[in-house]
Amino acid sequence: MDCEHINPYRDDRRSKSQQVREMFDNIAPAYDFMNRAMTFGIDRRWRRKAVDMLRRRPHDAILDVATGTGDLAMLMARRTDAQAITGIDLSEGMIEVGRRKIREAGLESRITLTAGDCLNMPFADGVFDAVTVAYGVRNFENLHQGYVEMLRVLRPGGTIMVIELSTPASPVIRPLYNLYTRHIIPAVGRLVSKDVRAYSYLPESIAAVPQRDAMTALMRQAGFDNAQWRQLTFGTCIIYTAVKPG
Repeated sequence: MDCEHINPYRDDRRSKSQQVREMFDNIAPAYDFMNRAMTFGIDRRWRRKAVDMLRRRPHDAILDVATGTGDLAMLMARRTDAQAITGIDLSEGMIEVGRRKIREAGLESRITLTAGDCLNMPFADGVFDAVTVAYGVRNFENLHQGYVEMLRVLRPGGTIMVIELSTPASPVIRPLYNLYTRHIIPAVGRLVSKDVRAYSYLPESIAAVPQRDAMTALMRQAGFDNAQWRQLTFGTCIIYTAVKPG
């Protein structure tokens, strides 16, 4: 089953987008804590590696899709020369947390967050030098449409960079990974978050999302060139990059 058919709430007839919005609204207060706890803080290292890859080329205007609480947007503001970073996310709850963090960091002049549909974004064609997504594409209701939309708002020659969680390929690592993600994370998530399904949905969506060559094939099908992937930390995280022809 592909990730588009893995929904946060079983037996709920609403669209995946509606369910994802509600789930992230529910877990927004605990989201940053759970990210650190689930990955033992390694998620920060993954973001830094991705931003270091991105800043090899100059980017003035960057769009961060599924920006959540703004961690990647803030890191890009600190570690790149981009003057305008825009974040978009379905969840108003996540955006509210992100705006507070940005105010406290004094980055309001460079980062703007807005709530909106990542599959139908309110931006003109070709206005961004780069588009980023961190741990978000597996939540898209239609992954192909998401990539087509991100391609649309990129300028010719612009870069897309996707950070996504993945299942380790190693037969040695995979059983430990499965035990951790399928049992320990959901148990901790139920204690910390008021949404009892959110952290069961997480490993289900990771297992279902296209990974490695399958993901880069989707990027090429949407119209991107030079799609590549690089895995980190025993294959539990993968950074995907591609460019818009131009």
